[in-house]
Amino acid sequence: MAYRGFFPAVLFGLTTILVIALSFSLVVSMILSFTSLTEHSVKWVITAVAFVSMFLGGIISGAKAKEKGWIAGACTAILFSLLTFFIQYLGYNTTFTNEQYLYHAGYLLAAAIGGIIGVNVSSNK
Repeated sequence: MAYRGFFPAVLFGLTTILVIALSFSLVVSMILSFTSLTEHSVKWVITAVAFVSMFLGGIISGAKAKEKGWIAGACTAILFSLLTFFIQYLGYNTTFTNEQYLYHAGYLLAAAIGGIIGVNVSSNK
């Protein structure tokens, strides 16, 4: 796997995840501001969108890498988890809870599966 092509693929996947997450956060915050819904009532929707965004980020990184998509997807998820951890640790002075470790393990699995699919979708046979 060429180093020159692998790292940009992971960054494309991470960018995809962050764009989806930030866009969805804006939509949810607007809904919560202007309706009587609470955060608790949209918790499962937020969780589902998080997993879908990780899956799509894995697909993008696998498609860009063109080989070893599970590694590209996994690296994308690990980079996202590290970014989340550093923001939480440095900004809020807390570490991950056991529940967050489980979520991030699920994110890793979703992105790796997305990477596998991304390589197979992008291959020119």
